[in-house]
Amino acid sequence: MPRFPARAASLLQYRKDPVVMWTIRATAAAVLSYAVAVRLSSEPAPLTAPLTALLVVQVTLYATLTTGVRRVISVVAGVLIAVGFSAVVGLSWWSLGLIILAALTVGQFIRVGEFVNEVAISAMLVLGVTQLASQAWDRVLETLIGAGVGLLFNVVLAPPVWVDPAAESIVGLARRTRNLLLGLGEELDGPVPVERAAGRLYEARRLDQAVADVDAALRQAEDSLRLNPRISEGLLARLVLRTGLDTLEICVVVVRVLARSMTDLAKRRKEDEPLFPADTAQALQELLADVGAAMVSYAVLVTTPVSDNAEQAENRLAAELSAAWDHRETVADMLLHGVQQHPYAWQLHGSLLAEIDRILDEMDLEHRTQRLLQELDRAAAARHERSARLAGLRRLARVGRGRFGQSARSARREG
Repeated sequence: MPRFPARAASLLQYRKDPVVMWTIRATAAAVLSYAVAVRLSSEPAPLTAPLTALLVVQVTLYATLTTGVRRVISVVAGVLIAVGFSAVVGLSWWSLGLIILAALTVGQFIRVGEFVNEVAISAMLVLGVTQLASQAWDRVLETLIGAGVGLLFNVVLAPPVWVDPAAESIVGLARRTRNLLLGLGEELDGPVPVERAAGRLYEARRLDQAVADVDAALRQAEDSLRLNPRISEGLLARLVLRTGLDTLEICVVVVRVLARSMTDLAKRRKEDEPLFPADTAQALQELLADVGAAMVSYAVLVTTPVSDNAEQAENRLAAELSAAWDHRETVADMLLHGVQQHPYAWQLHGSLLAEIDRILDEMDLEHRTQRLLQELDRAAAARHERSARLAGLRRLARVGRGRFGQSARSARREG
């Protein structure tokens, strides 16, 4: 009995996985399209319908609607090319080469973008099972059935909103960066070999790939919010997450520069000489810990819905930023005195403070509000421009209908 909650939690975890959900939805859409095609098509095995459904169904509704048309065009083009070839030649190595060449060429002309290969793939698959030109319309019908079922499947049963995985990845990036800052702080009061400092720098550089992974998860979350009937304020949620990730990305870049400064400082120290005196190292360690904690609180803030929890996260971030600024002033005084003992390192000491200042400035609450308002104004301007363009098209259409009606009336009077 105790195992049941664990299994239930495991199933819920799988439900949050976009790959798992896409696999289930694509399978269901393919089977449904096959069942419909069996009833409507004269082919005994209408496999083109589930093939098209697999190509059309995407992780998000927005991706399905935006890419579905191009996928349908690419599949239909491949089917028509295949049935055209099957009416003239059979399947052989040279006919296969010709059909691939023709399909890729046609795909470039019809501008299906990244789905050019699917023109050739559809043509090859259909050529393998089609040898009669009379089956062309059946293949086209199956393609339309698969496309229609795939589109309706995602419209009627809207895919989940992938905001939670994106939010978890943003918080995970902040925690990973905090751990790196804590690791840097632990080594400040003793001798640091250049190899170890270079290892920290390499770890900081690997955060770039983590940022790319988070960006991919966020783009998927943004697509899941677009055109989704479940979401009423999708634009605000998208902008909050996007501006939050942009800030964290800047902080990650600055942390990498900070690790570089530490490495350069280790190169200038003697093998048995610590990077900083004990009191300075302690103060700098506390400062880096405050900066890391503030980054995590910032990530929690931008991924928390507008509620009491969000207000608590904002208060926590404000307190941690205030503590970090206080420690920063203490560290600045200590580094100023340390320059007298190591005048050759004053540029590196100054760069450390400048990098920490940049991170704290980026996470400032007022800065975050201004950036969010700018993005909202930009989105509102873009929406207004689209509305104005559509209004202009409607006016042109009304003018065209008016002129057509006037010409028709004049023709009737003359007649």
